[in-house]
Amino acid sequence: MPGDDRRSEEPQPEASPPSSPAKVERPRDRFGRPLAAGSTNRLDLPDFDALSIEDNHRLAIEFFNDAIYFGAHEAWETAWRAAHGTPDEAFFKALAQLGAGYTHYQRNNPHGARALLTRAAAGLATYASPHRGLDIGRLVAAIEADIARIGARGRDDGVPPLEPPQI
Repeated sequence: MPGDDRRSEEPQPEASPPSSPAKVERPRDRFGRPLAAGSTNRLDLPDFDALSIEDNHRLAIEFFNDAIYFGAHEAWETAWRAAHGTPDEAFFKALAQLGAGYTHYQRNNPHGARALLTRAAAGLATYASPHRGLDIGRLVAAIEADIARIGARGRDDGVPPLEPPQI
């Protein structure tokens, strides 16, 4: 009865965890923005979920160095999920934020770029250099230089020319 605080004496079945819905592939523009259904896809990405952490990290670096920051973000985000509970979980989270930060830069969103690059730099700065093949000190310095270039620009101010690092 509604409002009745009495509990049923019969054991209730355990709730099973929700199953993940199948990932729907949407067409995207070259910066990873979703396009309308039926549009031509302009960004082909591999099935990152089918790859190892090492392969995702390697592909993310390739995408990043080719200025395909959304692809780098997606690969590092997949590595982050796969690294859950390991010492590298926070490392891949920071790298996913790095890819997302430069994705916002490409989308002309200075606020989003600054926020995510700031989180990425802070997360990466906790790791000794080198870590998983990356020169952390050089990378953090380059990110911080781009954060300074963005400054306090608002959404309507656009982004200044940045010099995203090569990893």
